[in-house]
Amino acid sequence: MKRHQKAFTIIELLVVVSIIALLIGILLPAIGKARDQARLTLSQTNMRNLATAHETYAAEWADRQFTLIADNIASYGASSASAFPAYASANGEDHPPVLLGWRMRENGDGMGLWGYWMDHAGNWGLPQPIVFAGAANQVGFGSFRIPNAKQFNQYLNGRYYDPVFYAPKDTAVMDAVGPCFEDPGEFCLEGGNSDTYWSSYCLSPAAMFSPDVMRNAERGGWQNPWSISGGFRSPSPSQCLFPTLKTRMVEHHWLQQRRSDCNSGFTGGTYDGCEPYYFNHGWESVPVTLFYDGHIQGVGTRSAEAADGRMRAQTQNADWGLWSQDTGLGPAPDGGYFMDVAYDFIETSFHVLTTDGIRGRDVLSGG
Repeated sequence: MKRHQKAFTIIELLVVVSIIALLIGILLPAIGKARDQARLTLSQTNMRNLATAHETYAAEWADRQFTLIADNIASYGASSASAFPAYASANGEDHPPVLLGWRMRENGDGMGLWGYWMDHAGNWGLPQPIVFAGAANQVGFGSFRIPNAKQFNQYLNGRYYDPVFYAPKDTAVMDAVGPCFEDPGEFCLEGGNSDTYWSSYCLSPAAMFSPDVMRNAERGGWQNPWSISGGFRSPSPSQCLFPTLKTRMVEHHWLQQRRSDCNSGFTGGTYDGCEPYYFNHGWESVPVTLFYDGHIQGVGTRSAEAADGRMRAQTQNADWGLWSQDTGLGPAPDGGYFMDVAYDFIETSFHVLTTDGIRGRDVLSGG
């Protein structure tokens, strides 16, 4: 007698499929959250390694902070246009370059040292902590964006494109620089591309100037570093008066809780036409942040903006908050650090334009 095997009915199959879909719906968010937490943890680890490098740098350079510009550059002129040529004339050589590292040549016949030499006017903005005025493509940029320069990366793994300088969630940047992680040289040009990509982490340019540059309103307000003696001299970390409240490094792009990948407010983009939103471009942004006392925490831009408002209320001076609105970059809402292209109505340039520089605060309570 022929036996017939019992098959699933359509209803039974639908029930099984529904259960599987339900399980996937439950598990996927959990997996995504775990992956997100792992990337966050790795970014925090990067920051710890960078903190150690800062300590090593200071120990070797008489308790000085990382800088790429001569302390006395302002004595040669009242702007980069006059100072850099005058420096070269007086010293018989150009201002020290911004070095990126040695790169293996494609034909394998030797090594090439890559960097930005100061015999070219287009490079004069790079050594400055941040450029307050000048060529449009330089304003808002400076050495605070390139801690991975050779002058600092030698205190880590000695490579410009080393994973320690890149946050795992910085996807646009990681897609561009990832192939260079395995390159044996100190520097590489992926596919012969001449573009140079900056670190995911940025220093506080306000803290890289003399404290006399970012003065509070009671002390006369912001001073152009080209107009004061020693304006470009990087201060000692020991000059920090509020080490638990002053930020040292942050994730430069909006990575935590971001709403959009590319900022259409910028013309063009660094990464295949995409320019990511910056850390101060969204109320929900919470960049991983290294403080001068070495602790690491997320600092919400919304809370930073609120703290700035409380500071202005306490001082009873609209011009005296936690970040300076009287710099060459202009006040809120359209000035400061590229606040004119923010995702929403956030108005903060904490970390970048900290009032009183290294002697100031970016938050009012510790983590």
